[in-house]
Amino acid sequence: MPFIPHTDQEIAQMLKTIGADSIDDLFDEIPAHLRAAVMSSIPAGMTEMEISRLMRERADKNTKALCFLGAGSYQHHIPAAVWEITTRGEFYSAYTPYQAEASQGTLQLTYEYQSMMTALTAMDVSNASMYDGASSLAEAILMAVRANRKSKSRKILMPTTVNPVYRQTAHTIVKGQQIELVDVAYDETTGTVSLDQIKQQAEGDITAIVLQQPNFFGCLEDVDAITDWAHENNILLIAVVNPLTMAVLNPPGEWGSADSDAKNKGADIACGDGQPLGAPMSAGGPYYGLLCCRQSLVRQMPGRIVGRTVDLDGKEGFVLTLQAREQHIRRSKATSNICTNQGLVVTASTIYMSIMGAKGLENTAAACHANNNHLVEKLTAITDVKQIFSGAHFHETVLQLIVPASEVLSGLMEKDILGGYDLSLHYPELGNAILVCTTEMRSEDDINAYVKALQEVLNSLSGSADSKVTTLPETA
Repeated sequence: MPFIPHTDQEIAQMLKTIGADSIDDLFDEIPAHLRAAVMSSIPAGMTEMEISRLMRERADKNTKALCFLGAGSYQHHIPAAVWEITTRGEFYSAYTPYQAEASQGTLQLTYEYQSMMTALTAMDVSNASMYDGASSLAEAILMAVRANRKSKSRKILMPTTVNPVYRQTAHTIVKGQQIELVDVAYDETTGTVSLDQIKQQAEGDITAIVLQQPNFFGCLEDVDAITDWAHENNILLIAVVNPLTMAVLNPPGEWGSADSDAKNKGADIACGDGQPLGAPMSAGGPYYGLLCCRQSLVRQMPGRIVGRTVDLDGKEGFVLTLQAREQHIRRSKATSNICTNQGLVVTASTIYMSIMGAKGLENTAAACHANNNHLVEKLTAITDVKQIFSGAHFHETVLQLIVPASEVLSGLMEKDILGGYDLSLHYPELGNAILVCTTEMRSEDDINAYVKALQEVLNSLSGSADSKVTTLPETA
């Protein structure tokens, strides 16, 4: 609906009707020191023609470069049908389904999404989604603090192998509630957090521990041993997962040793970003956060949950079952002040999972893993490139260079290649390191182009034209 501003005459008439002299009088109970100053840095409004031109200029900045960049956002193939269906008017224009009788299609789709997500993660319950993976982790932490009543410390063990942006976001959201995020360092050889390192930071009362699988470096954590230890010590375990990897890795609901009993099996809460399931990278969003938990913790879950029921005539129907948020109940009783879910992107994910099926997701994940191994094999054949961490990894790998990572990535960008993520931004101890990612989208030609470009950039930056590379046999 177009925004129609009120005229000065209309404003004066409304103020006269309610007995106020000015708009400022409506806010006189707010102390002056709490009021925002004039926002002079906000530019003046633009005409339709001007804003259209601005948006075209920004769109032109989008690159068609080969993408080997991951770090939380991934370029996967999305079947054309996914967004063709998602952007149909029935889905695209649908609003919050408060009136169940008028919103059965939206409610059923959300219910199907929840069902798929619990099957993928092997958890009991899924909500209708959060804003993104980072805010989902923050909400999972708040959820764990409320749920673990045996713990009074409000301390959360946070391995530095968790996505640094997620860690920053979580800190911003929970710090005002006297929740302490305790860093746990990673092993310099494996790029994972060991149980011994966790125990060193686990003195006294600990509320929960966060564990990302695969972690930010793409390495696979020892989730079974850490899950067992957490449950033995009455510590809730929060899993941060890439949902696509659940097609080939043990899902968080099954973490733990084979002899664990049902009560101590699996993570307590699982969260992450749903972007790999049918959402384009889109310069950073919109994405959505997935959030699942054990049945026993469902009352602490933020957001909303859709349930299936029958009406008085025995016909199947779908309703909003649980929405313990401040918009519907007393603020002091609400589990979150997040007042919506990312319905449109969730729609795309649900359609994506339906089209791909279990086998399709498994094949996609397997292709990502195979392509990454192939790329790393070729890149580390270059004299000045080496893989830092040993052990298993998924579709991301940390590589160390002899020249500054930022300069290498800039050089690759000039050759239309997004070469990876500069780890010096958050992990300066790794030196000239980059995080490279390979999905199923990268062909043999793409990989060869990256290897050739990296060799040329390294030669140029090192001032040496004789850096050597072992040429691997071409593969079909």
